Amino acid sequence: MNVIAIFDVGKTNKKVLLFNENYEIVWEQSTSFLEIKDEDGFPSENLNLLTDWVLETYNSILSTREYNLKAVNFSAYGASIVAIDDSNTPLTPLYNYLKPYPENLKKQFYDKFDCKETFENITSSPEMGSLNSGLQIFRMQQEKPDIFNKTKYFLHLPQYLSSLITGQFYTDSTSIGCHTSLWDFTKMKYHRWITDEKINKKLPPFHFSEYPIKLKEEIWVGVGLHDSSAALVPYLASFKEPFILISTGTWNITFNPFAKFIPRAEAIQNDCLYYLNYKEKPVKASRLFAGNEHEIQTARLADFFNVQKDTYKSVKCDEAILKNLKSISQVEFKNRDLSTFETYEIAYHQLVKDIIHQQVASSKLVIG
Repeated sequence: MNVIAIFDVGKTNKKVLLFNENYEIVWEQSTSFLEIKDEDGFPSENLNLLTDWVLETYNSILSTREYNLKAVNFSAYGASIVAIDDSNTPLTPLYNYLKPYPENLKKQFYDKFDCKETFENITSSPEMGSLNSGLQIFRMQQEKPDIFNKTKYFLHLPQYLSSLITGQFYTDSTSIGCHTSLWDFTKMKYHRWITDEKINKKLPPFHFSEYPIKLKEEIWVGVGLHDSSAALVPYLASFKEPFILISTGTWNITFNPFAKFIPRAEAIQNDCLYYLNYKEKPVKASRLFAGNEHEIQTARLADFFNVQKDTYKSVKCDEAILKNLKSISQVEFKNRDLSTFETYEIAYHQLVKDIIHQQVASSKLVIG
């Protein structure tokens, strides 16, 4: 059977899926890895394990007689940078985008620009520290100049994973265009600070996602996509009428691919920004850290009510509970006093209701 393999690498779960020629899933496998700690003791992705898993899984699919592998592509979470040397070996851990960013470095970075607000608007990158992957590169340049100088390329995670198969190194628009502080959306090219700091020499050439790389084994390999942006691809390919897409996960991203690019300070401050899609076109988007918040709050609920962490999976929607919750004011669940809830079930309904309320507000920012 002819198949396409897709490696979908999330922050928590890693999946590989095989699709037949009718785009039906015929096989899938899921795994997760325990995080390790970087040199500062902050949790980070185990890049060695992830690398080994991709290569072993790819070779296993190649060797099976049941499937004939025709193509491979990768989607992976963004804001994660891999620095490789001349031997294509990673030089650092895969630093966590939640890692605190030094305030002095942040000030040093933004002092370079006449107006921080203007910079955030034209790069569509609100100040988010390590979530701005360009600032991760800047931090390495300032704090680890030896490693910075040894770096041949800075790759976003999807492109690093693709390079494991192709041995080729590229930059992709979906990764470079997601709040990286690297891209000037008004000029549709790298921001001038990239050239000023000579970082452009360490960023590999652009490659259009629509043109995969052909290996000698007659297998086509994509250069990888930022996972949220990857979710847009089949819809943009299939629908002409305007639509909104909500891509859920650790982050819930609401995309409006039909909105015009109009940089506004108030939108940026409300976490409403622009991404680049796989055709290098701006896409208006709003973000909500919903999956992460759900994980934190269900753990808090389990601890308070002394139940298993995954108890929420067995809670069924109860209309009567939802009706009674209407009288409770709309606030973020993390600020709620759990002792006011009689049962775990009632508290969990409130959590879901709060997240939905936040999601509606977030999505409205891009609907227009």
